[in-house]
Order: sequence, then C-alpha cells, then structure tokens
Amino acid sequence: MKIDLIAGARPNFIKIASIINAIKMAQTNHQNIQFRLIHTGQHFDRNMSDSFFEQLNLPEPDVNLGAGGGTQAEQTAKIMMGYEKLLSQESTDLCLVVGDVTSTMACAIVAKKMQIKVAHVEAGIRSHDLSMPEEINRLLTDSITDYFFTTSEIANENLRKSGVPDDRIFFVGNTMIDTLLVNQSRFIKPEIWDKKKLEPGKYLVMTLHRPANVDEESKLKELIHEIVNHSRHLPLIFPVHPRTKQILNRLEVNVETLIQIDPLSYLEFNYLVKHAKAVITDSGGITEETTMMGIPCMTLRNNTERPETISLGTNELLGVNPKSIGPALEKLFKGDWKKGGIPPLWDGKTGERIINVLIQLEIA
Repeated sequence: MKIDLIAGARPNFIKIASIINAIKMAQTNHQNIQFRLIHTGQHFDRNMSDSFFEQLNLPEPDVNLGAGGGTQAEQTAKIMMGYEKLLSQESTDLCLVVGDVTSTMACAIVAKKMQIKVAHVEAGIRSHDLSMPEEINRLLTDSITDYFFTTSEIANENLRKSGVPDDRIFFVGNTMIDTLLVNQSRFIKPEIWDKKKLEPGKYLVMTLHRPANVDEESKLKELIHEIVNHSRHLPLIFPVHPRTKQILNRLEVNVETLIQIDPLSYLEFNYLVKHAKAVITDSGGITEETTMMGIPCMTLRNNTERPETISLGTNELLGVNPKSIGPALEKLFKGDWKKGGIPPLWDGKTGERIINVLIQLEIA
C-alpha cells in the first residue's frame, strides 16, 4: 500500500508525525506499506525549517509543491495543479489528509477526481460557523472522504448526522496528543525564561491570530487592556505573529508586563504552556494541548470545533467580548478553575490505530 501524506501548515506536520512513526513501526513488522510526504508549501514559517523537522523527528518532505502566497483561491489552485501533476506522474493508493487547512481540501478534491481513496484525520469536527475558512474546508473534505478518522464521539455524531455510515467512521483519538506525549520530556526552555526570570505557575501565555481579534485595532487594544488590567501584574508572554506585531506597534501598546516575543518552535512553546498559570488564546489546537497538560485555558471565540476540551478538559469559551476576560481571570486567581480530565483515546497511540485500520482495510 502506498500512502500520500499531505501537509501544508505547521499544525499538519505536528499531526502527521505520529502517523509517520506508526508507518515505520509497521514496516519493521514486515507490513507492505510505503508513504510519500508531500509539503504543499501552503505556509512558510521560519520555524518550519530544518530545526522543526529535526525536533519532531520528521523526514524531509519527498515533494514540495511550492504553493505558498496569494489569495485563498490562488493558493487552492496552485495546490490542486501541483498535486494533479504529481499524481499523473506517479499515482498512489490513498491520499491521507489531516486537519482543515486549504491543502487538506485541495488535495482531497484532486485525489477523489483521479479515483484515489481519501482518508481524513480529524474528520467530523465542526464549529458550525461558516465565516471560518476552516469550517468550509472541513465540510467539503468530509463530503468526499472515504475513511473518517475521528478524535471524539462528538465528531462521530456530526458525521452520522450528515449521512456517513458507521462502518466508515473510525474513532481513533488525537494525533496531536501523540506528538505531545512523545515529546514532553524533550521540551526546550526558551531564551525568554531566563531573560525574564520566569517561574512555574507565575506567568500567563497568550496567542492571538484570528482576524476577528487582531485586525480591528480598537478591538485588539481593548483585549490587551482587559488582559493586562486583570492579570495581577503577572508576566504575559505573547509570541506575536509579524502581522499582529505591526498592528501593536501602531497602537503603541507598551506595557511592562506584556512581553512580546517572536514565534517559538514547537518544543519551546509547549515548555512555556506546560509551566504557565494559564493560557489565553483564540487557537483550536492549543486548547487540546492545554487539556492534555492540565493547564487552564481561556478561548476568545464564540464557538469551538473542539467542544471536548470544554466538556471534558480545562478550556472555557469566553466569546469575543473583552469584558468577559476580567471575570474569567478572577475565577482563575481564586482557584476556582475546573481541573478537567483527558478525553477518551488521547493516549499517544492514535497513529498506530490509524495505520492498523488502513492495513486491515487492504486498500492497495
């Protein structure tokens, strides 16, 4: 069996790392399974360099489609054209896509049109918010997927409601958690730790990147103001996207406790998360990592595609009203934040389960 593993953005590689490890394990057990790692080039990130692949023990991509830049439509077209050309030259038995980025949708469409089976890892997750490009990618990808690998029973139910039969749904757990667990002992203390004399449980980590939070300057200023004013003078470590940094510079946000730093590598960022008092974010993936590490998490969004991090984990959905931040931080400092638990099958063996299913299906 030959599998194309599709990745286009940093979270994709984090999710796919355990699948690659599981394939290598199957190969040592004399299973006839090969993979081709395809980087679509959707995102260029200086931390998606040799050091990133080295940190996660990832092989260099076999192919880079170089489809970065441009509008979403232009990027989609570049990825589809590049992947179609690749498949025309050398086909595969299965196209495995992960997550919900443009590359996920684009490669799934190309593969399906060329009569190649599609497997979707993280299938069935829904925010029910069509203003999010990722939600459109999820819906389109799942509408043509053959094999659905899910992270939760909620995702299973979403797929059933859309007409997917149970024999095509495989509840396997979360590959992001596989990667987190295998690397926990390898987390790297970032330079900012000693520079600012940080101590475990005595600082907050913040990440903001969604347009609803960062593109409207007055909204971003109010968010920062509310967080700073209610954080009891704890350091706020804020790895800032370059675009957000430009906005902050225009706003002249200069607060001593707000420590802006460049984006960190995977192992450095999770070192900070693991030792933080809490995390304030508008990301989805980080809410899974905080749940696994038992760190309180506040999500500045009106919805989430990962509701298990709220119902079972340490995450709370605050919405986008900056005035909701004060009461949440007060709850945290009072010691009233929920302890949370670990969702089912978040045990570090998801990649193995995915590959075992594919072997049993005998796709080749």
